[in-house]
Amino acid sequence: MIPKKELEKVRNALEKSENPLFFFDDDPDGLASYLLLKKYINKGKGIVIKNTPSLSSIYIRKIREQSPDIVFVLDKPDIDQEFIDQAKKPTVWIDHHPIIQKQGLFLHINPRLKKPNTNPPTSYLCYKIAKNKNMWIAAVGIVGDWQIPKFLNSFLKKYPDLAIKTKNPEELLYKTPIGHLARFFSFILKGKTSEVRKSVSILSKIDSPYELLNKETPRARYLYKKFDKVNKEYNNLLKGVKAKGKEKLLVFTYPSIKTSFTGDLANELLYKYPKKVILIAREKSGEMRLSLRSKAKRIDTILKKALQDVDGYGGGHEHACGGSIKIYDFTKFIKNLRKLI
Repeated sequence: MIPKKELEKVRNALEKSENPLFFFDDDPDGLASYLLLKKYINKGKGIVIKNTPSLSSIYIRKIREQSPDIVFVLDKPDIDQEFIDQAKKPTVWIDHHPIIQKQGLFLHINPRLKKPNTNPPTSYLCYKIAKNKNMWIAAVGIVGDWQIPKFLNSFLKKYPDLAIKTKNPEELLYKTPIGHLARFFSFILKGKTSEVRKSVSILSKIDSPYELLNKETPRARYLYKKFDKVNKEYNNLLKGVKAKGKEKLLVFTYPSIKTSFTGDLANELLYKYPKKVILIAREKSGEMRLSLRSKAKRIDTILKKALQDVDGYGGGHEHACGGSIKIYDFTKFIKNLRKLI
């Protein structure tokens, strides 16, 4: 894990900041990480980074617009060196993906720096930085990242009706209310940027999981109205997935529609078909934007080899990756994958 001294450095930087700017990934782990730090100091602005694994230099304009005194990058696998160089602000990168070395960071918090095989979600790291406050938000992010919270026993004492005692993270994700909230966090990040910004702002004011689950307030009902709409669209797509019994690779593609569900579909299909390698791809702007999952195989190394002679990119965790392939090379990419698995 991260040494206490390192966590204290981040905490001190956070507490001393007057106008922090948070960039975070567009999944439950990224959103939970932002909410934990935001609620801890009640300062700053959050910007979700959608549809790309890297925080690119195009976001320098946000630095100019917001004039932050410090920048936090949460749960992003990569940061363009150009962004760090041009930002000219102290930049704190908190993440748990495989290490990519960068120059000029104020702090780089990643458990893999010392132990390459450790992988606690970013929301767990932010939970420790925030002095273990808002346990339920941390649990949502961790479960949404397909892991079991280290504090599950304490969580069950405080919220006995929201989770179960298990060693299987997918049971938490697909059979419990805390798993439902992980899907909720994911789905309110979908749609127009202005709507996402409003939803995240409202969510940052929610103090209890029960306010959401029981729709106790107008703000909770507003968020659920959006969730229900997105959830209906998702379930309609899920119904269209057909798995062939002997095929090792389950491939499902769909055309560009308003909402991207590649990661959500890949996770649920991996739960339903744990022995298969899952590939979900969405056509967008001449590319097939994909999510790849496997329980048994190191999918990151397989993906790297499958990309060698195609026009595309990708990467991520050992068993969960994302990427993008030009449409004209997608068939070749699928053939490469089938050979490798």
